[in-house]
Amino acid sequence: MTTALQTPFDVAAIRRDFPILGRQVNGSPLIFLDSAASSQMPQVVIDRLVQYQTHEHANVHRGVHTLSQEATTAYEGVRRKVRELIGAKEDREIVFTRGTTEAINLVAHGYGRSFLGAGDEIILSALEHHANIVPWQMLCEDKGCVIRVIPMDDRGVLDMDAYRELLNERTKFVSVTHVSNALGTVNPVGEIIRLAHERGVPVLVDGAQAAPHMRVNVQELDADFYTFSGHKMCGPTGIGILYGKAELLEKMKPWQGGGDMILSVSFEKTTYNAIPHKFEAGTPPIAAAIALGAAIDYLQAIGLDAIAAYEHELLAYATERVGAIPGVTIIGTAPEKAAVLSFVIDGVHPHDIGTILDQEGIAVRAGHHCAQPVMKRMGVPATARASFAFYNTRAEVDALVAGISTVKEIFG
Repeated sequence: MTTALQTPFDVAAIRRDFPILGRQVNGSPLIFLDSAASSQMPQVVIDRLVQYQTHEHANVHRGVHTLSQEATTAYEGVRRKVRELIGAKEDREIVFTRGTTEAINLVAHGYGRSFLGAGDEIILSALEHHANIVPWQMLCEDKGCVIRVIPMDDRGVLDMDAYRELLNERTKFVSVTHVSNALGTVNPVGEIIRLAHERGVPVLVDGAQAAPHMRVNVQELDADFYTFSGHKMCGPTGIGILYGKAELLEKMKPWQGGGDMILSVSFEKTTYNAIPHKFEAGTPPIAAAIALGAAIDYLQAIGLDAIAAYEHELLAYATERVGAIPGVTIIGTAPEKAAVLSFVIDGVHPHDIGTILDQEGIAVRAGHHCAQPVMKRMGVPATARASFAFYNTRAEVDALVAGISTVKEIFG
């Protein structure tokens, strides 16, 4: 059963904002069901990117000339927009990165190498993307820390009782995803954070798959660190966000050295800049950041609560329709999910599913989704993944169902 939206949602008007959705692929209208990898950009974001490159392009923070001042104002204005979007206390708690992966590495390096040591335990979940596993493994190799993993059940739901048991006097850090990119599970990050904080343990939340699909308030969650990427929320690639509580960022070492992260440099000593600039070495992704600001404006004009409600209804419809197809198994059936539907077809490799669907203009992801431990736990080498955004429609879900039927016919 699906729940009707409480307010009208004009998806036809929204689709007109995205020029790529008018494209044909292999002779069919594009049906883009891979937004968990990268969402599409509306024209207003593309226009803002072009406007900067055409009329405003200059480096930031260093110049006294007009173009540099204009670029700096626009760039720093986005920091404020991000702070307002996620409910942070101060602009200086917002660090620009190249993406979620770099943000997690920044924390693993800047916090982990300073405050974690041999025998200390880092808790991750069984649902993590490789980007929230490998940096911590690298830290453990160097510092002698130990990774502990919160297990999950066959639905893709974390075992919170097991998490409580994992927390002990050796636990020094917790890093978990808000929403699984492979299964769509929405984790109870508020409860995860609360339990960690009872022991004085800081928590990083990988919000790459959450920030585009729901309202996030880092103060309500009491997250110590929160990360996400622009290219998954209607912005360009090459820009990401690390939110960190100011008192933690102040204590951390810089991730990289170079211009703009310094106050003074001599061959004897360097004095680092104040946060957040301490973590933003070199020329930043100025154009991408400014375009991300336009993406934030666009999403907020629609309303993240409205987006979440619409996508929830669409996912429920897709789950019902795809789940009813004989020989198709949905992988990841948590009761709380965001807009991801992973599935397998009996006797068909997911890469073949993706290839055949592409011939009908349907773009899905096929593979392990940079989450090989998830695939191993679910007992599959890979899945086909349809991931939805607020610009998708029920008609596109119907086309996916028809495409799956075509796959089944081809493979007998």
